Amino acid sequence: MSKTNPGRFFEDYRIGQVIRHAVPRTVAEGERALYHALYPARHALYSSDEFAAASGLEGSPMDDLIAFHIVFGKTVPDISLNAVANLGYAEGRWLKPVWPGDTLRAESEVIGLKENSNGKSGVVWVRTRGLNQLDEVVLEYVRWVMVRKGDAAAPAPEPVAPELAKSVAPADLVLPEGLDFLQYDFDLAGEPHRWGDYQIGEVIDHVDGVTIEEAEHMLATRLWQNTAKVHFDATFREDGQRLIYGGHVISMARALSFNGLANAQMIVALNGGAHANPCFAGDTIRAWSEVLDKADTHAPGVGAIRLRLVAHKGRAGDHALRGEDGKYAPQVLLDLDYWALMPK
Repeated sequence: MSKTNPGRFFEDYRIGQVIRHAVPRTVAEGERALYHALYPARHALYSSDEFAAASGLEGSPMDDLIAFHIVFGKTVPDISLNAVANLGYAEGRWLKPVWPGDTLRAESEVIGLKENSNGKSGVVWVRTRGLNQLDEVVLEYVRWVMVRKGDAAAPAPEPVAPELAKSVAPADLVLPEGLDFLQYDFDLAGEPHRWGDYQIGEVIDHVDGVTIEEAEHMLATRLWQNTAKVHFDATFREDGQRLIYGGHVISMARALSFNGLANAQMIVALNGGAHANPCFAGDTIRAWSEVLDKADTHAPGVGAIRLRLVAHKGRAGDHALRGEDGKYAPQVLLDLDYWALMPK
């Protein structure tokens, strides 16, 4: 009997199946330092204990996307080891800050299955929760992924495609306990723009670009213990290229968005997202954002802003999203819809 794990294939999933993922991960300041080395991340709340304390927190929490990547990485051996592509996200919420010293684990429930017409793969929907050492849920989200079939002759399951909310309602946003932006220092944060300075429909070009390197993306993907073959094994794809982990693109675009959105401090919800086209080493990522909505919160001096973050490999100032056929333009890499918290 083989002791190695080939990973799950599409026919191995069942509706209602709950998977507890290995291996718990204790996070420390090293993850923060390496994250800030891999991406040009500069949001003040995640860089300074003093800034965070002035904002009502006990100290600087881990970057929201560190928590996301760690939880996501836990799921890969069970959900997407044999994936063709990660297709999208919905109903994501950050429920508690993650602090240095916390231990994170993850579990997922299969909530949807649909075999593709080619009979060689299918789409799997899972709802994933990240929990800390106190069994508190710190993060939850739905994602769907296209997974290969191990046996093409395996019968197709009854198709189930879950109905997912188009966005997280402002009333369902969870803010960190004690968060208070009444004493917010805009000089130290890096920009003067408040919540009230942004208008729905406004588009912000983030100006800068970063060229993705092969070794850099593999280091980042290993940091999150993401074992998906498409990111490391150049023989796994017919074109012989390693696919850049979609989360690497998310973090790069979020970091680039600092220029124009330095005060969009905390991500609190992931409304939806799509990895529109594959990203490969050598691509230069640029980003722009569109303000989709705004909402008040109960926290002193804190407003919520809903943003569309688009990463692309086009020329500077290119804001094309879709072609005349309605499909994503070929240069678009990421279309991410999220809620963030900003001083009023």
